[in-house]
Amino acid sequence: MRASTPLFSRIHWPSFWLSVLPPVCGVALLIGIWSLVSISSGSSIPSPASTWTQAVEIFSDPFYRKGPNDQGVGWNVLMSLERVAVGFGLAALVGIPLGFLIGRFDFLSRMCNPLISLLRPVSPLAWLPIGLLVFKGANPAAIWTIFICSIWPMVINTAVGVQRVPQDYLNVARVLNLSEWKVVTKILFPSVLPYMLTGVRLAVGTAWLVIVAAEMLTGGVGIGFWVWDEWNNLNVKNIIIAIFVIGIVGLVLEYALIKLATAFTFEEVKS
Repeated sequence: MRASTPLFSRIHWPSFWLSVLPPVCGVALLIGIWSLVSISSGSSIPSPASTWTQAVEIFSDPFYRKGPNDQGVGWNVLMSLERVAVGFGLAALVGIPLGFLIGRFDFLSRMCNPLISLLRPVSPLAWLPIGLLVFKGANPAAIWTIFICSIWPMVINTAVGVQRVPQDYLNVARVLNLSEWKVVTKILFPSVLPYMLTGVRLAVGTAWLVIVAAEMLTGGVGIGFWVWDEWNNLNVKNIIIAIFVIGIVGLVLEYALIKLATAFTFEEVKS
C-alpha cells in the first residue's frame, strides 16, 4: 500500500507565505499604530489589550435582553441585518425590472436618465426625514432609507448590462420572431446576470454603510444605535468593538456576494 504524502510536504510554501504574510503584517501594523495612539492619548483611547478583554466579555453573552434599549450586540446586528434585508429586497424587486426596462427601451432610458442623474447623488440620509414624515415611524423610515440608497446601483448596472448585449443576439431573436418574454429570459437575463450581480453587491455594501448612520438618528435596536448609545455612555471600548463588528459583517456580506457572482458567472460561461 502506498504511503500518503505528509500534509506539510504538499504545501507550496512560497505561495502560502505570500497569501498569509501580507494580511498578518497589515493587522500587526494596525495594532501597532493603535497602541501608539493609545499611549500618546493617555486614557482617552483604550489599548488593544483592554479592548480585547472587553470584547471577550461582550461576546460571552451577545444575546442577552435587559430591556428594550439594553440588548446584546448579537440582537443589534441581527436587527440591522433585518432592516437591510427588507430595504434591499424591496429595492431589488423594483430596481432590477426597472433596469431591464430602461436598458431595453430607448424612450424609457431617455426619460429616466435625467431623473436618476438628479436623485442618485443625494445623500441617503437626506431621505430619512421624508421617511419619518410619510411612515410615522423610525423602523420603516430606516428601511425606506435603505431602499432609496440600494436601488440606484441595481438600476444602473442592470440597464448598462442590457444595453451591452450584442446587437447580433437581438437580431437573431427578431428573425426567429421570439416573444419579448423569451428575449428577456433566453438572451438578456443570461448576458446581464454578471452586471446585475455587480449592482447587487454594490447595493448591499451601500445599504450596510447607510443603516449604521440611519440607526444613529432614528434610535431603537440596531448596531448604529448601539454605537450612539455607547458614545452617550462614553464607553469608547464598545465603540471600537462595534467598528470591528460592522467591518467584519460587511466583509462577510461582500465575500458571500462575490462568491455568488463568481458561481453564477462560471455557470453562464460553462453553458
